[in-house]
Amino acid sequence: MDLKERFLKIRRILIYILILNWGVAAAKLIYGWRIRSASMIADGFHSLSDGSSNIVGLFGIWLASRPLDDSHPYGHKKFETLFSVGISALLFIVCFNVVREGVNRFLHPIVPEVNLSSFLVMGVTMAINLSVMSYETRQGRVLKSDILLSDALHTRADILVSSSVVVTLIGIQLGYPILDPIACLLIAGFIGYAAFDILKEGSRVLSDGVAIQIEEIKRVVLSVAGVKECHQIRSRGRPDDIHVDLHVLVDPEMHMDQAHHLSYAIENKIKSDFRGVTDVVVHLEPMETEEDKRQM
Repeated sequence: MDLKERFLKIRRILIYILILNWGVAAAKLIYGWRIRSASMIADGFHSLSDGSSNIVGLFGIWLASRPLDDSHPYGHKKFETLFSVGISALLFIVCFNVVREGVNRFLHPIVPEVNLSSFLVMGVTMAINLSVMSYETRQGRVLKSDILLSDALHTRADILVSSSVVVTLIGIQLGYPILDPIACLLIAGFIGYAAFDILKEGSRVLSDGVAIQIEEIKRVVLSVAGVKECHQIRSRGRPDDIHVDLHVLVDPEMHMDQAHHLSYAIENKIKSDFRGVTDVVVHLEPMETEEDKRQM
């Protein structure tokens, strides 16, 4: 699958999920306001932020799909990661608003009106979210998409939130309305955790954190015939666009054309052993002999 086809597929998935997310959000918000349930309304806003993150993701995909140019010789793929961090920012905002609502309900208690329809709404929306999360996670792994995987985490948090709302509705039926604002604060915790998880991975990519452990690369390179030693190994990038550079020590008597073929062999070995590696820069150096060391 080429780059253009990959981004088109991700865009189609996001549009499909956007429609489902907003449908789920509308059901929770409308019914939550109707029965005056703070936890259901908070869950609805969380689902609404799912839809907002889809819009952010679509814009990020549009930028990331642009071809290489003079200003971006490595491409625009990191825009996808940058906008996944934007999704985490949206989640933090939602988290703050949910906490505020929960505290307000503690100060000014309201007893929600719970009935069979409440459980039906939550059951249907949870079933939709489960199918969305499963599909989005599977496609995110296949397509190596930060946006899809981040959004799947967002949806997973929504499922956990909805589960807590169902438990809360049961508690209210049993005569414990205090569970409603308590669940509201628990929901905020789930949202905040999902936001932090997305931010952590996005920050690693944007700050050029290690993409592949040094020892793993070294083990693979040393298995190539003709390599004496390797050092100054570095890797960075997204899971689907990893860049590696390293220094390799070889026999000082090695002919130029042999060295050239060896560098290609190292590059191909790294790319075949580590999925997602798109660029390898090999710096060949002559291995110092004992005589060289004495002369230094």
